[in-house]
Amino acid sequence: MIFRTTNEDGRCAGLISREAFGPGMYKLRFETGSYWESLGQNSFYPYVEVVFTISQLEQRIHLPLLMSRFSYSVYRGS
Repeated sequence: MIFRTTNEDGRCAGLISREAFGPGMYKLRFETGSYWESLGQNSFYPYVEVVFTISQLEQRIHLPLLMSRFSYSVYRGS
């Protein structure tokens, strides 16, 4: 397991090293509830989990999470 906090742009650079990255199934867990709580707001979702597979190591992965307190969307970006 790796724990990281996003930067001001909402990105998490260097999440995993090339050496540790291989084909397989991965899961990201975004602690959305604690984020909204830090802003003094309630949230419907305490966390968001995204499961995805990598088949080719040369793939560049960008998974934006767009969210509000009551909805979210995740997609594979470019």
